[in-house]
Amino acid sequence: MSVVVLLDAFAATVLLVLLGLVGLALRRRFLTRQGGTFDCSLRLRPSSHGKGWALGIGRYAGDCLEWYRVFSYAARPRLTMRRDELEILDRRPPAGPEVFSLLAGAVVVRCRHAGGLVEVAMSPDALTGFLAWVESGPPRSRV
Repeated sequence: MSVVVLLDAFAATVLLVLLGLVGLALRRRFLTRQGGTFDCSLRLRPSSHGKGWALGIGRYAGDCLEWYRVFSYAARPRLTMRRDELEILDRRPPAGPEVFSLLAGAVVVRCRHAGGLVEVAMSPDALTGFLAWVESGPPRSRV
């Protein structure tokens, strides 16, 4: 009888894992179905020497860029960056251990957002769209 209980527990565990993976896939499909999305990684602490990257999905929503973690069930973005608060500082290829943390061919863009530094890594094609989106905003007005 204990073998039956172990098999039931194993089957329940496998079922829960599969449901979790299906949930992640459905969430990703829902996010990308709305359009204006691209794969990108984000690092909120640029001084951490190759560590701290999180894989995600960027989505343009009007004058904001919303960033969602890939391995999360959250319905809301983890970070929202307004176009008028975003300044691109520089871009560079991945260096050192970053090569293994980021998607192949990614370009790292260092930005200032709301007074803090953030790094975003994306494909060259996504970078072209990102730069066009940032530059197409209205001119900044300082009061």
